[in-house]
Amino acid sequence: MKMKKFNTITMISCWLLMLGSSACSSFLYDDSDTVIYADDEHLDSDADTLWSVTGIMNKMQALADRTILLGELRGDLVSLSDYATSDLREIAAFDVSSGNQYNSPDDYYAVINNCNYFIAHADTALLNNRNERIFMKEYAAVKAFRAWTYLQLVLNYGTVPFITEPIASKEQSEQQFPQYGIDDVCRYFINDIAPYADIERPGYGTIRNTDSNLFYFPIYVLLGDLNLWAGNYREAAENYYRYITLRNGRNSAYPITKACARFSANDSRWISVNDTWTSASFSSLGETSAASSELITMIPGDSIPSEGNYSQLRNLFNTTTANDYHETINPSQALVNLSAAQRYCHYTSGGDYVYSPSGLDDYLSGDLRLHAAYTKQMQPYTVDGKSHAYEVSNRKYQTRNVHLYRRTMVYLRMAEALCRAGFPRFAFLILKRGVNNYVIEDEVLPYYPNDQAWLSQFDFPVNLYVLETTAGANNENTIGIHSHGSGYSAADTTYVMPDDATLADGARLNYQIEKVEDMIMDEEALEFAFEGHRFYDLMRIALRRGDPAYLADRVARRTGTVDAVLQQQLANKDSWYLKLP
Repeated sequence: MKMKKFNTITMISCWLLMLGSSACSSFLYDDSDTVIYADDEHLDSDADTLWSVTGIMNKMQALADRTILLGELRGDLVSLSDYATSDLREIAAFDVSSGNQYNSPDDYYAVINNCNYFIAHADTALLNNRNERIFMKEYAAVKAFRAWTYLQLVLNYGTVPFITEPIASKEQSEQQFPQYGIDDVCRYFINDIAPYADIERPGYGTIRNTDSNLFYFPIYVLLGDLNLWAGNYREAAENYYRYITLRNGRNSAYPITKACARFSANDSRWISVNDTWTSASFSSLGETSAASSELITMIPGDSIPSEGNYSQLRNLFNTTTANDYHETINPSQALVNLSAAQRYCHYTSGGDYVYSPSGLDDYLSGDLRLHAAYTKQMQPYTVDGKSHAYEVSNRKYQTRNVHLYRRTMVYLRMAEALCRAGFPRFAFLILKRGVNNYVIEDEVLPYYPNDQAWLSQFDFPVNLYVLETTAGANNENTIGIHSHGSGYSAADTTYVMPDDATLADGARLNYQIEKVEDMIMDEEALEFAFEGHRFYDLMRIALRRGDPAYLADRVARRTGTVDAVLQQQLANKDSWYLKLP
């Protein structure tokens, strides 16, 4: 059975329905459900191409929840409640069975195979009356879909069959394919997607109040990730920087912004928190690709629970009617301890810098991002005549869509790349102060006299990237990332660049690199807890250092005490990966 051709208006109308409720998903595929077919097996009309891209997005929805859960449950920042399913417990215990609903490599290959089909058959030579290639935006977007999906696949399975041609028959699927690991996948896709980095994403407007620009993976960010995993640190830093400076157009800015969770300046009891961090990053109001948006990429979810691609994350991270007010995922003791261990530097209404006390209730000690994101109210209340003992609210999971990439992630990964490229002081300043050309000229370049030409390409004009001051001018838009939850980190005299002047130059630099890298990992934990990045972040550092204990020790201590059995299990890297059938 071949797919019918539709005009563009009919196509977009059906897409509106599909992204709201998957109502059109049954029309997207022939009997196979593996490959999208078009008339004459050639995608050369707007309807064919748009239809095919939509079908790929539909397949992406099946990967949304597991991307978060496989990345978070295997880390050290969350714990499972007594109401967790056996499938979730298997993930947390690194003992995932073949029948686990989140262990389905077929879903990744469904995306990959549809991408392969599109790439093989889309007519990218077709021109419009302005001599522009009509389908190049979609072609680049599909290349990025495929690269991201392969990266997720290989991070979860270790070594995977590598297929770049469309498979349309059972016989084709049974042939022998080369086995690719993380280095092979990164090498291939760096070369594959780099030529398309400057191509704009497709513009399909707003769909059911959702900005469709957020459905795509920016190629510069993907190149940064691929180079970061591959150990090409200068290239990774350059790619992240290019995304930041080009995201809103040339001669524009994409600054960290002043969104944060902070105590009120006149609060002497340490209970009043002003939170602009969660509203800017995680609410439905933040699901926009506006110039100031924190969110970069998300996978849209269905709005009807009975549909197959409805995200269950809200029901896992919150108490809801759907889970009978029993949440599944909570902060781990390791996350609570890390958050409380931070020093909160407070600027008072009297013009003084002081540090908040320890021992405050409700995650108010130390960094405030955990307090801003997660609340557990231990007080009985009644819903529909039924009594409940407590209520859990995780403000990172309040919409039907699954958020994957955001601005702070790009800045922190750029810092990680700069650190490993040999510039730990540059990386540290992104955490402490934020970055603009004054910071680079005064506090970075003097320490690296042999690399000034390369470092000078990082251009953050001071009129576009304005550092925060206590005056609070309206044009201030840049703070250190640590200030998102730990107060005024630029003024914190205890939050300093690690150093050991007793070491020789090479050893001293290596010391700084590892210590700043540890600070970046702590910052990523504070910033991205619950968001699905943690296990992969730990894996990346452990592989980079050739030290499985870096991952094993942290994950084994997620309860606050050492799980010696789990620690020994994770000392073997093979245990990190799911098993392919």
